[in-house]
Amino acid sequence: MRDALAAREISTVYRLLRRVGISQRQIAAMTGQSQSEVSEILKGRQVMAYDVLARISDGLGVPRGYMGLAYDEATAVQVVSAAGAVGGEQAEEGEAVKRRKFLAHAAQVTMGAAVFGSAPEAWAASPARTPAPGRIGMTDVRQVEAATRALRALDYQYGGGFCRDAVVAQLSWGQQMLQSNGADPVKHRLYVALADLHSLAGWTSFDTGLVDSARGHFANALDLAKQGDNHPLVANVLYRMGRVYLHQNAPDDALKLFQLGQIAAQESGSELAVAVLCANEAWAYAMMGNSTQATKLLGRTKDEFSRADLENAESWVKFFNETDVHAMIGTVHTVLAQTADPSHTKYAIPALTRAIDSYGDDMARSKTFNLSALATNHLLDGDIEHGAKIGRSALDSADGLKSARVKDRMKPLLIEAERRKNNADARDLAERLNAFYAA
Repeated sequence: MRDALAAREISTVYRLLRRVGISQRQIAAMTGQSQSEVSEILKGRQVMAYDVLARISDGLGVPRGYMGLAYDEATAVQVVSAAGAVGGEQAEEGEAVKRRKFLAHAAQVTMGAAVFGSAPEAWAASPARTPAPGRIGMTDVRQVEAATRALRALDYQYGGGFCRDAVVAQLSWGQQMLQSNGADPVKHRLYVALADLHSLAGWTSFDTGLVDSARGHFANALDLAKQGDNHPLVANVLYRMGRVYLHQNAPDDALKLFQLGQIAAQESGSELAVAVLCANEAWAYAMMGNSTQATKLLGRTKDEFSRADLENAESWVKFFNETDVHAMIGTVHTVLAQTADPSHTKYAIPALTRAIDSYGDDMARSKTFNLSALATNHLLDGDIEHGAKIGRSALDSADGLKSARVKDRMKPLLIEAERRKNNADARDLAERLNAFYAA
């Protein structure tokens, strides 16, 4: 079937469908053709028109790229996923290699030399693009920046699954402007704007579980941020890719990216960017059970944040406000309470509570993460009734979010609830969490 699709031999495609019991009438209904047209194609009539081929592809639920019709990113992800489903051990080894390749690329961008190995191959195929202006000005660049801000707000409020396709579509148009004519200051600002948009594409891909796509976008973001000579954005991209590796339970690799990001942040002179990286280094150390280093870096985070010029900080670093500082302190101590010493709950609970109280409706995903962590701490602390109550609030907050990360961030809560199933409140929470995962 794949060979027939690649060759656009629609008569063969239809014959293969007929062989597995799909009637001419069903084919006609799916593809929007008459039964007589389907009959003629089965007899050997060739289909050449692009719009007909596209309609057949869409009607049969076949990625257009299988027929050479606009091999877009969505198709690439499906092909990679299908090719990669070959067994857990091999897939795990492949992911480790990919992490090392990205780390090599990050080191090369940050340090100017291939520190950890040779530069990797191209990260992702270019998506299909719509026409861009022949010559661009600052107005065109500001449109990209405005779109990025609007889409990022949607990501914060509803999750990456709500807006990722829109981000990728915007990117396919914006990327083409790199080939347009424009003054040097315009092109320089365009590099930075597209780097930020790639970073958002990477983050929303990560949030929807598309790790390979996220890695490709972050690699492109690094290159463009470097071309735009924007060290704070380089630091921000490295922080975000490091978060992907924390999510994959690879704190060693995440820590290396955070440390590279800290170098870029320090070169930029942005205390706020340094604070972001130090907070995430603390998280990585906490996952490794190193409470001494984690606590030390949390202290550095607070010091850098207290010195930061919040008013004049770069736009993509401004997300890290006082609320986020409390959230990171609570998150790190939550991990330490699980990996090192349960007494860390006494630091986690007040920090998470302050963060939760400060979140508005526009930060529903972050609020859900922190509610889940707070409930976990109360269970660890022995206050099962209150922990279960907050856990139910976390589940209510998760309703409507389109984020694969929500389920991952709730796993510690599920584990602690399951451990206490002899208690009625914990048992009820565990049942609700299991239903949430099954949905």
